[in-house]
Amino acid sequence: MDKFTRKTSFEQWFSPLNLILMEELVKTHQLNYYTKKLYMASFMKLLLYAQLHETESLRALSDAVFSDDLQRATGVESISFSQLGRRINTIPTDFFQTIFLDLVAQIHQKTDFQKRRKITTPLKIIDSSTLPLNLTNHKWAEF
Repeated sequence: MDKFTRKTSFEQWFSPLNLILMEELVKTHQLNYYTKKLYMASFMKLLLYAQLHETESLRALSDAVFSDDLQRATGVESISFSQLGRRINTIPTDFFQTIFLDLVAQIHQKTDFQKRRKITTPLKIIDSSTLPLNLTNHKWAEF
């Protein structure tokens, strides 16, 4: 076995998530009960993939699972878009909110936020989404 084990980029993107907290939330909300295929860890990896690759729909995400690399990273060999839709509907927003707040707390800790807060402005989150606008109504919105 190599002494140099490299994480893939995908594993590095997933690594800031507090897996202990996530597991506690999964148990609290009973998100893995009656689940045969798509456990929360795999589903979160699929959501991360969808976000990073700007996947447009659940159908496109289910098609992307045919990639060998994605199958290795998520542990999911195939999944239908309807299964993804049913799964996402079972997850309460509290789950995602808690994970998000934990990530923000990690950012604060790594950037000495409390010290810098007195000097600079607070952390701001920027959404880089692009919204297509009708050019006949919004001539200024040419992209």
